[in-house]
Amino acid sequence: MIAAPPIQASRQLRKAHHPGVLLRDFVLPRLDLSVSQAARDLGVSRQTLHRIFDARAGITPEMAVRLEALCGISAMFWLELQCAHDLRQARISLADALPHIPRYRLSHLALKQLGALDGR
Repeated sequence: MIAAPPIQASRQLRKAHHPGVLLRDFVLPRLDLSVSQAARDLGVSRQTLHRIFDARAGITPEMAVRLEALCGISAMFWLELQCAHDLRQARISLADALPHIPRYRLSHLALKQLGALDGR
């Protein structure tokens, strides 16, 4: 049995990379799967996987469900990683524009009614 990485290390690993990097460098090797075998098992082309590995394509909901079936890691985990990556990229690309956008705030009650007070 492979020991799990320390919690801090695993958070760092997830935070630093596109989910395709984690799939390529962490998940597939631990499942002892080649790219060709993983692609066959997932029902996608090797090129599709390589685009995900290279961050040229994202993890779609469909791919997340396929990955969940393949390795038992929830589809939501994959989608959250992709979303976090996309948000980081958006913040970087919009860094100059964001300070110029006016800021309006909903009331605490309105946020509560939306369910937007859970830290997201």
